[in-house]
Amino acid sequence: MSAAASRASSGASSRTPAPAPAPLPTSRGARYAWYGALVVLGALVGTAGALVQAAWFPGGLLLALLASAAVFYGGLRATGTQVGVVAAGAGWLVAVILLSFGRPEGDGAFGGGPGELLFLFGGMAVAVMCATLSRLPRPTR
Repeated sequence: MSAAASRASSGASSRTPAPAPAPLPTSRGARYAWYGALVVLGALVGTAGALVQAAWFPGGLLLALLASAAVFYGGLRATGTQVGVVAAGAGWLVAVILLSFGRPEGDGAFGGGPGELLFLFGGMAVAVMCATLSRLPRPTR
């Protein structure tokens, strides 16, 4: 009896490999469109996080940091490179910094305090962690 027949009779089945994820589009325009979308998504998450973290203090801060981590790691997974994390992180950072300035009338999104600093430094730390993750392996053809 052959080896393949003995494996089939013993109940061991050969597994087919899972299909590889679709790689990032190779055209420059499509790649820049992905990065632009990640910048906008990062800015939206930064704005929403700035509003939520102050509204429901310990839970809102945790929710804002988890959403930030999701968009940073999602940028890594969507593009397959650290540039995706940098694009999402840049949009997030610009939104948070602009919201921290306030207006001449004295009102702003951040009121000052430990929650705002934890959101700012925690979000930057999460972005650095996601950016320093190892690159995803490229699928073989």
